[in-house]
Amino acid sequence: MTSPGTARRLWALGEPFHALTYFADECRSAAQAAGLTGFWSAYFALRAAPLGPVGPEVVTAAFYNFAPGFVARRVPAVWDAVTPEAALAARLAGVDAAAGRVLVPDWPAAEAAALAGIAAAAVDLPGRPLAAGNAGLPVPGEPHLALWQALTTLREHRGDGHNAALLQREISGVGAHVLAAAAGRTEKEWLMRARGWDAQAWDAAVEDLAGRGWLADGELTAEGTAIVAAVEADTDRLALGPWRELGDARCDRLAELLGPLRRAVLAAGLWPDRNPIGVPDPD
Repeated sequence: MTSPGTARRLWALGEPFHALTYFADECRSAAQAAGLTGFWSAYFALRAAPLGPVGPEVVTAAFYNFAPGFVARRVPAVWDAVTPEAALAARLAGVDAAAGRVLVPDWPAAEAAALAGIAAAAVDLPGRPLAAGNAGLPVPGEPHLALWQALTTLREHRGDGHNAALLQREISGVGAHVLAAAAGRTEKEWLMRARGWDAQAWDAAVEDLAGRGWLADGELTAEGTAIVAAVEADTDRLALGPWRELGDARCDRLAELLGPLRRAVLAAGLWPDRNPIGVPDPD
């Protein structure tokens, strides 16, 4: 039976290609050409576009780990600059342009897209708003864009499950970042800047987590380490369904195909070191 580790491995392999939409200059240029000014306006519009012209409350709920005020400074104003349909077109245009820098010659994009597409078509939708929004979009005709869309649906499915694992343990968005920083997965300063939390909110989360016995002097306790591991284990388990549909042999083949693509994205400098996404290196 396909193991939860498979879900983590394929996420780690595929996430850098998905993240072109955040980090590639071509993607920022496409967003600007559509009318979106500034990194965060583009981020919120392009990522939230599958949900329609939603307000800050919905974006805060679905994205989970951003400070509400940080979201409200961009949403719903982004919909005055661009429609969700135009944002969706811009994100595909940007990825299409950026892919020219990372696709390996003769790399079998059609095969990778077909495999990822089988998994993406099998995502379970209840309680998964971002996965559902992406699953409802048309599949692009170009294989590399079909692959990007499938990987995007799958990573949002995983993220929706991660949010459920946090919520079940009453871990807030800022609390999740405090735990991630204490675990050494990314930097506190970057997380605060990239997710909009101020020092007061961060310190309050530290105090709460320390009161629960999960932190001591800013470091994870044994119980805190166990909680972080449990959240990650639940995230992997909740992400597993689509990969079970694909099956072990085809999961292994997709991993084999994604490896060179991931390395090409890293070699092009399009995957910033210790970025706030917090993806581990694939095993």
